[in-house]
This record gives sequence, C-alpha cells and structure tokens, in this order.
Amino acid sequence: MAKKELIKLKINGKEREAAAEPRLLLVHFIREALGLTGTHVGCDTSNCGACTVIMNGKTVKSCTVFAVQADGAEVMTVEGLLQNGALHPLQEGFKEEHGLQCGFCTPGMLMSTYALLQKNPQPSEEQIRWGISGNLCRCTGYQNIVKAVQFASKKMAQGGK
Repeated sequence: MAKKELIKLKINGKEREAAAEPRLLLVHFIREALGLTGTHVGCDTSNCGACTVIMNGKTVKSCTVFAVQADGAEVMTVEGLLQNGALHPLQEGFKEEHGLQCGFCTPGMLMSTYALLQKNPQPSEEQIRWGISGNLCRCTGYQNIVKAVQFASKKMAQGGK
C-alpha cells in the first residue's frame, strides 16, 4: 500500500484536507475523501467531460489530475454554484430551457459553461458550442444546453449573480 499524503485545498470556498495515495485521481478524491458527489465519474479517459471542475481558474477534467497535484489549489465543483440556497443563473437556465435529460453530463457542462461566462459574459451560439466541445451529452442534442447558457448570459447581464 502506497504512503498517503495530506492534501490541503480550498474547495468551493472552504479549506479542506484529507489524506490520499499519490495515484488517486482528483475526481475520486473529491467524491470519496471530500464527499462531494456532484462531480461525475464518466469515461475515465478524459473524453466525456462529466468530471470537469475548475482548478485555479481553469477547467480541468478531474479524471486526468492526481489529487496531489491539487494540493494548495483552489477548486470549484458544481456544488459551488449554489450560493446561499439560490441557484446560479446557469442552473436556472438548465431548468428553464430543459438543458438536461438524464443529467449525467450536467455537472461538467455547468462547470465548462460557468468558466466560459467568466471569460465571455455574452458569448455567441458558436462560442457556446466551442465552450462545451469538450463535454459529451448523449441525450439532448446540445440545442437546449445552448439555450440554457444564453438564458444565463441574459440573466447575468441584467444583474443576476
């Protein structure tokens, strides 16, 4: 058994720490050691994007990052979108525009589109489609996901979160 290392990070604005073997992937650390199960384990090959989180301001597929690489990092998961019990405009958009069906890809889609809106608050449809190009959805055909992001963009421009 490999020696465990203490991993300290800020996740969703809270300082957390837990021990992990050096080979443990960040997605498993988040889900198992920290108990945040919103980040999904999808393909384990970085193809689907269901495990997307934001680490130090950049989207990463957490199935490609070791937990030890996140030591000292600031990480945001889908749970971090909810603020004081209120849905983020993206979450509202996915609800209002039917941007999900089975919901499996949704956490990764939300994190990728959150990062997109941080950089470009009013993206075009083409920019939204490029922003989600690393995330696979097997149910919706993407049109309602695009509409959900447009909904959020408009709401945020009107002063919503």
